[in-house]
Amino acid sequence: MVIGSAHAERLKDLASIQGVRSNQLVGYGLVVGLDGTGDQTTQTPFTVQSIISMMQQMGINIPIGTNLQLKNVAAVMVTASLPAFSQPGQNLDVTVSSMGNAKSLRGGTLVMTPLKGADNQVYAMAQGNLVVGGVGASANGSQTQINHLGVGRISSGATVERAVPSTLNLSDTISLELKESDFSTANIVADAINKKFGTSIAAAQDARVIKVMAPANLSRVSFLASLETIDVNPAPGYAKIILNARTGSVVMNQSVTLEDCAVSHGNLSVVINTAPVISQPGALSGGQTVVAARSEITIEKEPGKVLKVDGGASLSDVIKALNAIGATPQDLLAILQAMKAAGSLRADLEVI
Repeated sequence: MVIGSAHAERLKDLASIQGVRSNQLVGYGLVVGLDGTGDQTTQTPFTVQSIISMMQQMGINIPIGTNLQLKNVAAVMVTASLPAFSQPGQNLDVTVSSMGNAKSLRGGTLVMTPLKGADNQVYAMAQGNLVVGGVGASANGSQTQINHLGVGRISSGATVERAVPSTLNLSDTISLELKESDFSTANIVADAINKKFGTSIAAAQDARVIKVMAPANLSRVSFLASLETIDVNPAPGYAKIILNARTGSVVMNQSVTLEDCAVSHGNLSVVINTAPVISQPGALSGGQTVVAARSEITIEKEPGKVLKVDGGASLSDVIKALNAIGATPQDLLAILQAMKAAGSLRADLEVI
């Protein structure tokens, strides 16, 4: 196998079209029909306020001061993603999440809820029966639960009421945005487009944006379809190592290289064992039983080793060198940071 060999990727996998994007929608609503697992209204007053407001809109007036004890209603937040070019009448999937102290949303029905965008305009209406992936049961103080009961989903639960205006046909130029900024890849993409159409219609503006002039003899859709199918050999990415300090995971890409260095590695462990000691007085002595604790502390230290790590020009060489140290993933976090500080590691370290 040849390491580092270039491979062609479709342009649609490397870049997106500026202006063609989804929009986030959010709404506040009520889920009804729960089997006694709704919000505790004394602790979530906003649920009661929402019920009173909804009833008033339906022509039912509730006397002031009425203490509603509701068990089958839960206040929820409804979220959805509005895809690009969505038109009125199209259906969307919605996610319904409890925002009070409801025990479960299983079996509930979402009442008609308007979904708004960032401009505070209503773009969809959501309603329907929830599907909750978890299940739970309780009796006589015992409780069991599988998965999460506070979030449900409604497939095709929202209907688009307003379309987002598209700016795709308003300009003679199209902007392609690389998913990863890279000057070399941007230049390669521009050259591939110019080679495809036989004219200089594309130019890289910076490390992310490529401006393309749309030909007048092709429809915008046909031109974009032709752009997406162009094969591009992207430039090798930056050398990077991702360190997850919580799990000890270490992930590095193909461009990581290592210079010659020496690494000393040894483990120090401290073990503390505590056992209770009970002193029992003799019969008729009038003494009291005393409980004390006795601790034993043991310090174990493995002999440190200094290992010479040979430099490597490929990822496989780096992996072999790190495995020779015999370090655990948690130890590698510190070792890689020390290698970077010493100038032996040719890569950027990112801790997540």
